[in-house]
Amino acid sequence: MQKILIPTDFSENAWNAINYAMQLFRNKKCTFYLLNTYTPVIPSSRFMAKMIDGVSIVDAVRNSSEQGLLKTVERIKSKYGNIGHTFETISSFNLLVEEVKDIVDAYDINLVITGTKGSSGIDEVFMGSNTVRIIKNSKKCPVLAIPQHFDFVTPTEIAFATDFNRFYTTSELKPLLELAEMFQATIRIVHVQYGIKALSELQQFNLNMLRRYLNNAEHYVHTVSELNSVSQTLEMFTEELDIHLLALLNYQHSYMEKMTREPIVKRTAFHTQIPLLVIPELGMEGVSKNIEEQENAITG
Repeated sequence: MQKILIPTDFSENAWNAINYAMQLFRNKKCTFYLLNTYTPVIPSSRFMAKMIDGVSIVDAVRNSSEQGLLKTVERIKSKYGNIGHTFETISSFNLLVEEVKDIVDAYDINLVITGTKGSSGIDEVFMGSNTVRIIKNSKKCPVLAIPQHFDFVTPTEIAFATDFNRFYTTSELKPLLELAEMFQATIRIVHVQYGIKALSELQQFNLNMLRRYLNNAEHYVHTVSELNSVSQTLEMFTEELDIHLLALLNYQHSYMEKMTREPIVKRTAFHTQIPLLVIPELGMEGVSKNIEEQENAITG
């Protein structure tokens, strides 16, 4: 994880995510790409002002974006002064989600870190609409969502929620394993079931392979019964075991997909009180690796 993208709107929520990132990677050499997107209203009527003090509205918003990014970098360097960290700023006239996708591709980004306000009422969307859209559209890069008021805690307890219905690839597990190695963390594999029952043969095989991948990390398996929703169950689990970070794989029919589809009233129970690492499913290139790994696992 050496190239890290952090979108910012210059809010305290975004600054909190930056703080978390600086402390999480304090002992790693990294390049941080700070992104601010802007979409100023383009005047379409002669009654709307096109200029402010002789400066076009678009230019004014662009200048504000660029200056905000420079001030943010200065603030980071003033507080942390980490010689192993370098910074690039990107100011873009674009929609946030589209720009994030473009930057991930263009700069070969390893991780996106974003702040999230979480759910504060029935009308709020799970984790904040921008965060959810970034997660749903991130097909190549993990996303780490940092709650608005979360103070950094060294992640020595990491939960990995999964249902064992799918084979895991080393590429997908790499972000989880890297974090565990960085902080000598314990990984708690949590399986949420609607009614406790024995694993199927496929699930047991996938669990065995997962444990083989995690062989060098201290890990435990926890099976818990689903409460009102997957999100609420995971919230209770993370609270009871004092988990510092929750990791999920995001693929069709996964917990992550289910959580973003749960009715809003149920979703509000999950306030993302701890950082959430969402790892995307591999694309077609990953599928061939997936099959090859599975064949090697069976024959080996």
